[in-house]
Amino acid sequence: MKLGFLASKNGSNMQAILDACADGRIPASPSLLVCNNPSAFATTRARESGLDVEILNGKLHPDPDDLDTSIRDTLLAYKIDLVVLAGYMKRIGPRTLSTFANRILNIHPSLLPKFGGKGMYGLRVHEAVIRSGEIETGATVHLINENYDEGPILQQQSILVYSHDTAESLQERTLELEHSLYLDTVSRIAKGEIVLPSD
Repeated sequence: MKLGFLASKNGSNMQAILDACADGRIPASPSLLVCNNPSAFATTRARESGLDVEILNGKLHPDPDDLDTSIRDTLLAYKIDLVVLAGYMKRIGPRTLSTFANRILNIHPSLLPKFGGKGMYGLRVHEAVIRSGEIETGATVHLINENYDEGPILQQQSILVYSHDTAESLQERTLELEHSLYLDTVSRIAKGEIVLPSD
């Protein structure tokens, strides 16, 4: 199974998966990073792990349809089997969504459908969890579709919200959970233990 990543920032979830591929926990071949931000640390992580890096963004492709086509065609050119979003801050276009239907994974730092949707990312999610008084939160790995955070859920795992938690401390603990849950999901897909829906 060939993996392609889309990232915009740090790429820590991508790194966790790359490490698991390198030591055999995930029987897959990471091949490509598509990044919209040429200065993102994710690009350094990818190159150090031997991935090719393609910078594709609105500056290089001002027309959204052209950008969408370029992302799709790049993933196709590398024969990517599974697309893994790792902190990708842009919406996936309809051509890429259609071509890779049920083959694009995302991880969200809450127990979807709670605290999902447009604008719900990063610290905003954890701030909302704390404001709500929830006693647990967690992470969700799901397939993406045309609506934010509404694709089919593949795996979830929860952690407790402590009375002394801040948004920052909750984010830190949730990120540790994300790393383990994301690589477990990718591993189970690669091994055939999780069967993705057919197109």
